[in-house]
Amino acid sequence: MEGNTPDGTGPMHVPFGHIVASEKWRGSQLAQGLQGKIKLVFEDGLTPVDFYLSSRSCILYITEADLVAGNGYRKRLVRVRNSSKLQGVVVVEKTQMSEQYFPAVQKFTVLDLGMVLLPVASQTEASCLIIQLVEEQTKEPSKNPFLRKKRALISEPALLRTVQQIPGVGKVKAPLLLQRFPSIQQLSNASIQELQPVVGQSVAQHIHAFFTQSR
Repeated sequence: MEGNTPDGTGPMHVPFGHIVASEKWRGSQLAQGLQGKIKLVFEDGLTPVDFYLSSRSCILYITEADLVAGNGYRKRLVRVRNSSKLQGVVVVEKTQMSEQYFPAVQKFTVLDLGMVLLPVASQTEASCLIIQLVEEQTKEPSKNPFLRKKRALISEPALLRTVQQIPGVGKVKAPLLLQRFPSIQQLSNASIQELQPVVGQSVAQHIHAFFTQSR
């Protein structure tokens, strides 16, 4: 199998209907969730990538432990983001333990890097998501909303869940916001005056602070 470039950000030959996974995922709950549904090929030395869905599309997986340990995951994300050869999707474990760290990784991934971020509650949920990504890609790659190059588009359910995490928003106001601001970029660039008619002054201030606060 063709390897990637020395910095780990080159294209990888991925047989149709397969996923190439980093050796570190062998025996994991995530890998077990994929087996039987998708053909897995394990490879050494995929850093910084965890899974290749195709030769150019890949997944960077941030575990609960990665988040708790600090900002070490950021270097991996930046390497893939700066590569012209790869389109990366970031999958993050958002659990009770890692929830407090989620806003920082969300802001860094989506706003600073412009990458797609998809939160999952567990590795089992992540395996279902990866299967969905592969199925979408095999249908018609050019129309896969997860993998359009250099655009931070997020699947509708994941985008809704992301917006719900903003303080003061919740399940009621999130759909209203997305009707008016259909992408994270538009929402993050909205002024308090633009947000206020949708959610009221107090929540508008919360949203504006969420996107403008320094890391």
